[in-house]
Amino acid sequence: MTTDRNRSLAGKVAVITGAARGQGAAEAGLFADHGAAVVATDVRPDVHEVVAGIVAGGGRAVAVDHDVADRRAWERVAAAAVEHFGGIDILINNAGIYRNTPILDTTEDVFRHVLDINLFGAWHGIQTVAPSMIGRGGGSIVNIASIAGIRSVRGGSAYVSSKFALRGLTKAAAAELGPSGVRVNAILPGVIDTPMTVDALAARRHGIAEEIPLRRVGAAADVAELALYLAGDGAAFIAGADFVIDGGSTA
Repeated sequence: MTTDRNRSLAGKVAVITGAARGQGAAEAGLFADHGAAVVATDVRPDVHEVVAGIVAGGGRAVAVDHDVADRRAWERVAAAAVEHFGGIDILINNAGIYRNTPILDTTEDVFRHVLDINLFGAWHGIQTVAPSMIGRGGGSIVNIASIAGIRSVRGGSAYVSSKFALRGLTKAAAAELGPSGVRVNAILPGVIDTPMTVDALAARRHGIAEEIPLRRVGAAADVAELALYLAGDGAAFIAGADFVIDGGSTA
């Protein structure tokens, strides 16, 4: 476990959604390495393996089966955080899905499903955990958006809409919760090497790094490091901000 005071989350409790794989799993492991007690949630059972690995390495973590679109499931997450660790200081709204269909072929069910997870999931999370944070004197919420929240993606009308809206939710929440000591920010990843991205970009994966100024696809660890910074005290005066992490793709 790290002793770097500038990166320490010692004494903090972090809820991380979508933690079974990809960015969420990387965040859960990194946060635990830096002293946080982690409540790792996901609809995928693999989240229990992620937590088992953290605990085996000496960290503190608990897994919760969790559909972020279900408000009652959020209440169970908050209850688990209180039961195991005493409260919540950090929320990483990482869970998300991507669907690629032409806008004229996108059904209402698909469009709503994407928004239910990518937007309403974060909204439910903020409403559920913010009172606990306020009661503990403040906290940090990080919404994982996307560069699709600042530019279009062909065939991604539902996803793009959800990520633009998530940026708006971030700013509204930052303005309202800031006076209570709760900071809310957004991370906008570009192409990151995760299972969701591999599936979505399989047809054009070869050669995609050449389209990125830094000449590589991002790693889940890159996003996790940024989330760690925003969650910690080093970002104490940062709120309502968008942080693009895309290797220069939108430069």
